[in-house]
Amino acid sequence: MKECITPYLTFYGRAKEAAVFYSDLFGMENLGIQTYGEADFPTPEGAEEFVIHCHLKRGNFQLMLADSTEPQPEVPVRSISLVIDCDSEEELRRLYNALLDEGRRIMELQETFWGAIYAKVEDRFGFTWDLNYSKDQE
Repeated sequence: MKECITPYLTFYGRAKEAAVFYSDLFGMENLGIQTYGEADFPTPEGAEEFVIHCHLKRGNFQLMLADSTEPQPEVPVRSISLVIDCDSEEELRRLYNALLDEGRRIMELQETFWGAIYAKVEDRFGFTWDLNYSKDQE
């Protein structure tokens, strides 16, 4: 098995917007983006501009994105959280503020009993991010 697990995030018509947001926020390279209309794949009417696959990468940090052609569920599934161990408190605060833009705070930025600064944020696309900076790195 390779040394990383890559999250594959599903959107409902906003994957292109998310690809730009995440690549800018995390400094990731877009290794490729393809729409349903460009792919040799059966495409439902109206989904030609939806993303069938996008791959973002920075070192071992990778994200893959796609749009679903299914209707968006009324109640989103919230069974996973993406954890980022930050290199500095400044990086954590930058990510926290950027993810809060049009997002919502789940857990306030705070010092923790495990010796870290931590926050939990849901971004504008409905994905949950746990941001952690271990103060023992200083």
